[in-house]
Amino acid sequence: MVRVPKLTPADAVAALRNPLAFIADRWTPQPRTVRRAALAALVMSVVIVVTGGAVRLTGSGLGCPTWPECTAGSLTPTNALSYHSAIEFTNRMLTYVLCAAVGWAIIAARSEKPYRRGLTRLGWAQFWLVMSNAVLGGIVVLVGLNPYTVAAHFLLATALITVAAVMWQRTGEGDGEPRPLVGKAVQQLVWALVVVSLLLIAVGTVVTGAGPHPGDSGDVERIDVSWSGVAELHAVLAWIVVSLTFALWFFLKGVGAPQGPRDRVRDLFLILLGQGVIGYVQYFTHLPTVLVGLHMFGSCLVWIGVLRVLLSLRERADVRAELPAQSYDAVSASIAGTK
Repeated sequence: MVRVPKLTPADAVAALRNPLAFIADRWTPQPRTVRRAALAALVMSVVIVVTGGAVRLTGSGLGCPTWPECTAGSLTPTNALSYHSAIEFTNRMLTYVLCAAVGWAIIAARSEKPYRRGLTRLGWAQFWLVMSNAVLGGIVVLVGLNPYTVAAHFLLATALITVAAVMWQRTGEGDGEPRPLVGKAVQQLVWALVVVSLLLIAVGTVVTGAGPHPGDSGDVERIDVSWSGVAELHAVLAWIVVSLTFALWFFLKGVGAPQGPRDRVRDLFLILLGQGVIGYVQYFTHLPTVLVGLHMFGSCLVWIGVLRVLLSLRERADVRAELPAQSYDAVSASIAGTK
């Protein structure tokens, strides 16, 4: 049985002053633990987008008509409210699960030895994005699901997914200077893919804001544009993304690029095919809610796939492996002993 060290009054004071440093001084997680914590944060950032879509698609956006309370004088739904209230309230509660996942990622990153400041900062960036989007979500409710605030809410969630995906990638890398694995032409092609993918997501929010799913059964403002026209623009951008991905795969194969980038491009291409099928089926079947929800999930996977392609173009050496054994031990001891 492992003996639990006795806490002194000084330890209690230190824990209150800086709980993260207190935990880091007494716990060193395995690299796989840090990676799993980062993955949990990424998974929850996708889950919160999908459940937010479920709120919209079921017309439950104003199931809790105020914020931060669900109704005036009550933090939880009352018996007088409908099932829409339960759906909206459940989505709000999942924000706490997301916060727990992000908090776990921050603690794991902060406790890793040697201390990786960049990794910890990525965890804190996620925390502030979650807090910002929670406030923006409240504003969305208070302004009656204004479509522009709803679009901003989704784009901020996409920013959260971006940071979470980068952190997950960084947990599997070292902290050395990035070394490119491909030439300048390939990098420029991938950046073009990133830009067009961002445009695709942004136009997708306009399609949603002008489409037939306002998020509530009441009179909700819509974006005053031609829905079919914006949907066609969205489809054109999707085909550009597919074409760039297809060309990139052949280009990487032709220049003899490493297997890692080619695998990431292949994965993205398969995701795009599935997303395209769902997109066209939902368009011609008049947007059934199940398919729209799957399309939102697919948009998250597409963006993660694009980021993985971008991040696969370089490698980072583990600087710890390059240090002499005595130097590494000295660095670890110095960090572990810092209060």
